[in-house]
Amino acid sequence: MNDEKDYISKDRNHHYHQSTASGGAVYGLGVIGAAVYFLYQATSFWLGVLAILKALVWPAILVFYALRSLGA
Repeated sequence: MNDEKDYISKDRNHHYHQSTASGGAVYGLGVIGAAVYFLYQATSFWLGVLAILKALVWPAILVFYALRSLGA
């Protein structure tokens, strides 16, 4: 147990970064897919602008409605 504490205390100032690029890639593909979906439904320029904005924040909208449906 002490060995583990010593290891952690020695490496406390070192930052180890794991590969998180896959999460960014999934989010990026989701943004592109949402933009295509929302732009397809837009019938005017300003609705197209709104579609781009909605595509950027779709995860927040998804979480909001998911939590609302769960009663949280």
